Amino acid sequence: MIIRKLAVIGVGLIGGSLARALRAAGQVGDIVGCGRGRENLEKAVELGVIDSYTHEIGEAVAGADMVFLAVPLGAMRDAFTAMKGHLAEDAVITDGGSVKGSVIADCEAVFGKALPGFVAGHPIAGTEKNGVEASFAELYQNRRVILTPVSETDERAIERVEAMWRYCGAEINRMAPEDHDRVLAATSHLPHMLAFALVDMLSRVDYEEDIFKYAAGGFRDFTRIASSNPIMWRDICVANKDAVASLVDSYADEMTLLAKAIREDDIDTLTQMFTNAKKHRDAFIDGI
Repeated sequence: MIIRKLAVIGVGLIGGSLARALRAAGQVGDIVGCGRGRENLEKAVELGVIDSYTHEIGEAVAGADMVFLAVPLGAMRDAFTAMKGHLAEDAVITDGGSVKGSVIADCEAVFGKALPGFVAGHPIAGTEKNGVEASFAELYQNRRVILTPVSETDERAIERVEAMWRYCGAEINRMAPEDHDRVLAATSHLPHMLAFALVDMLSRVDYEEDIFKYAAGGFRDFTRIASSNPIMWRDICVANKDAVASLVDSYADEMTLLAKAIREDDIDTLTQMFTNAKKHRDAFIDGI
């Protein structure tokens, strides 16, 4: 058993699925959950995801040798503040935040330096569902987890976090925080922005009722992620604003070019854009 006591701060899809996976693998002893919603935490106990719960982060992390932060990016600094002075000597802290630079900065701001026992991480997994009832043990099977340690991070802490994720069935990669944020802005953050913006735009046209009434599978597939948590994605935009805004600008330029080609019956440009997109999309699918 690699974890004696696991403290899960934020028992939703991500935190709940980690707890379920470790429980299924027999690699965790006691699991304590922490969050604001009593109903969600009581449901987590009922489902066997956690053994007990508290609303106080300091109480949750006391005696824990592994702490997993699954709170919105905007709540990370407060979470670090609440656990300060309550951590066990051997505690390792990791997180599931989608932006790593901001989380590392929050940790350093609270503790005054890079914390050797903090291993910033990001499991590349999830659904548009929320809450502990959406969690399942197989969420991380054959999915990537990116760890972004800094030079001060204890190698033993990294190894413990890597082992934890391996028991969940994940593939672990290490990456510099700034590289992670740049790549995820393109592969995750921008697609969410496009889905949110498209649905928001279409909700305000005068024939909106017919759009959603007759929308077929393509629309449903493309916009699925617009059902994701709005507050979480708001925080991601703020935390990774430079990279995300730059890509949104680039996409807007591409849409301007596309609109011009359509208006002018520019068959060559349209064919070139669509062929290039298909080529790279097919290569991505074949490489999975």
